[in-house]
Amino acid sequence: MASEEQAHHNCCFREWLILQEQDLLELIRGQTAYSGSPDHRVLLSQLVHKNIQHSQDYVDKRSQLAGRDSWAFFAPSWCTSLENSLLWIGGCRPSMFIRLVYSLCGSSQIESQLDEFLRGVGTANLGWLSGEQLTLVDRLQRKNIKEENMLSSRMASLQENIADDPLAAVARSLSAIGESDIDTDRALDAHAKAMASMLGEADQLRLRTLKDLMDILTPLQGVEFLAASKKLQLSMHEWGNTTRKSKFSDGIKIEI
Repeated sequence: MASEEQAHHNCCFREWLILQEQDLLELIRGQTAYSGSPDHRVLLSQLVHKNIQHSQDYVDKRSQLAGRDSWAFFAPSWCTSLENSLLWIGGCRPSMFIRLVYSLCGSSQIESQLDEFLRGVGTANLGWLSGEQLTLVDRLQRKNIKEENMLSSRMASLQENIADDPLAAVARSLSAIGESDIDTDRALDAHAKAMASMLGEADQLRLRTLKDLMDILTPLQGVEFLAASKKLQLSMHEWGNTTRKSKFSDGIKIEI
């Protein structure tokens, strides 16, 4: 049963990565071909909506799988060690989305964009967030961090409580390592359900943050952000795989 569940998890993640690659190519094509026309803005809006729906579908699949094996999502074998080292309640911190927006703004080619702006041909990408947009992003960040801290606090309490009664009392009474009884099974089942609930809330916060950002950004900015976020996710996975392979190439550890 455990191996079967593991196969479902791995398959879900592989399908997600493949979909991310396909979406990235479509986002890049839409961004490159942008003409500024109303029709094209509608197409970009549809593209953003399509990507949000893919994220919603992935969250729904994770929720179904977590109902059967929630613990797997907190140290997923389908992710690399690099990816696992960055996890927050089974995924990335939602505030990372906002940090990425700020990073994309700071890395823009300001001089060329200023020239475009003065000539009236600016494309309104992430380098040109308006004052109103910056205010909304800052407000979202503050709200987001508050919600993250609340979930982190609850997660810490959940981890502490697992060592308290009844597991502590059960552990003292068991005569053999790995032995279990009805009380142990009940306690572990309750913990698994609580972990699944935490994962669901964290996933919903991630999804809600993404949707809120898309409401703040223009269609072109949204496409640019989504493309950058997918590049980052796919690159992190690839970097983790490359590091793992280079460390143990031919059975010999290599310093990197």
